[in-house]
Amino acid sequence: MDKNRVYIFDTTLRDGEQVPGCQLTTVEKIEVAKELEALGVDVIEAGFPISSPGDFQSVVEISKAVSEPVICALTRANTKDIDAAAEALRFAKRGRIHTGIGASDMHIKYKFNSTRDEILRRGVEAVKYARKFTDDVEFYAEDAGRADNEFLARMIEAVIAAGATVVNIPDTNGYCLPEQYGAKIKYLVDNVSNIDKAIISVHCHNDLGLATANSISGVINGARQVECTINGIGERAGNTSLEEVAMIMKTHHALGYTTGINSKRIYDISNLVSTMMRMPVQPNKAIVGRNAFAHSSGIHQDGILKHRENYEILDPEDLGINPNSIILTARSGRHALKHHLERLGYKIDKINLDEVYQRFLEMADKQKEISDHDLQMLMGDGQDKNYDEKAIKVTLLQVVCGDPLRPMATVKLKINGEEREASAAGNGPVNATINAIHEIIKDDILLDEFSIQSMHGGSEDVSKVNMHVKHAGKSYYGFGTSTDIVNASVHAYVDALNKIY
Repeated sequence: MDKNRVYIFDTTLRDGEQVPGCQLTTVEKIEVAKELEALGVDVIEAGFPISSPGDFQSVVEISKAVSEPVICALTRANTKDIDAAAEALRFAKRGRIHTGIGASDMHIKYKFNSTRDEILRRGVEAVKYARKFTDDVEFYAEDAGRADNEFLARMIEAVIAAGATVVNIPDTNGYCLPEQYGAKIKYLVDNVSNIDKAIISVHCHNDLGLATANSISGVINGARQVECTINGIGERAGNTSLEEVAMIMKTHHALGYTTGINSKRIYDISNLVSTMMRMPVQPNKAIVGRNAFAHSSGIHQDGILKHRENYEILDPEDLGINPNSIILTARSGRHALKHHLERLGYKIDKINLDEVYQRFLEMADKQKEISDHDLQMLMGDGQDKNYDEKAIKVTLLQVVCGDPLRPMATVKLKINGEEREASAAGNGPVNATINAIHEIIKDDILLDEFSIQSMHGGSEDVSKVNMHVKHAGKSYYGFGTSTDIVNASVHAYVDALNKIY
């Protein structure tokens, strides 16, 4: 076994799903599990089978659907839990039972009303019983972060002797400092005589914002499995973030650690989990937040345009993200403005950049961000100025919707002087309209992003719609404005089509 290989144990579908409002159906769990398999995780903790019929069935179906990762089921230290886990894992190509009990004096006294010796006996018996069903048994010493190190070492030595192949040292309450947690792992490495017979696993919570730091400290001191979740979701303040751990080890080559994670799939699975669990990713979230590679400061933008690594230690393309987004704001400099104008096709040597920059600053002072459409307006190329020159124009838009009517749209386009018309249904008026346009265009176009921005506020406000579409491997942006959101959306979509064709 490669001593520097770190195994990624994903518990998004177990610990992550314990967040109120984030419960998934079995079908949804299977979809996430397949994406986790494609991502390259080593272990998927699929659920807690005894907790509910739904959790039991999810472990069964994930075991059938996924073949590469180990499928793990959680239990408490009792025979009924372990029986349920063993039954749920019967179809797993490689199954693991994850059993355990509290290790801190706090838990021993106030949770179990027991003694150290009795808790130790129960932990050992649970591991022995689980080994009757599988040769892969993981033992968790709950609240190990606050446990006495000498007693914790006794417990870990005893459960390894009983057959545990992985020993999980959870900082259940996110209490430890990285130095403390790393020292705890090192203490076990130095004082557990049979520690070489098992993999040490770290499972850290983020109550003090230290989950990732503690996990990395644990790895540096001898742990070789990290338990984590996509986007760091989990109970209370969440768990260790998978994407953070994976990219720390990929970026800090000097540490020498490797994982099986295909980083180019990180961004997509982050979005999938966020959408399915209805847990938005905070904009400034490390690695996957929408601002993680966004730059608005003029100094930073200038540095990025000269050499990406001036202000980015990660390559966004390594995460499956489009390259850095230079956001234009009142703090942006001439270099960034010039970059965007050239990208839009303006010949900088034919315009007075200083004069345009002053007008840009006046516009930027009134708006938080400046879009491509704003720049076109700034340069005198508003939506209507060269409308007659467009290859594709909207000549008719008619939408019918309401409750219980299914939204229907009829669209007539003039394409290079020839009018074409189509009607289509959709799950909303905008979707129906785009479906009708697809009936006319008959091309493979993917709508990747759709956003609506109010220009000023109020029910009679003008809406600005931005659309990002993909065609033949390239990205195109379209913009439209109107007091009618559907009308603005259509013009934004057609604007993108005109850039394609």
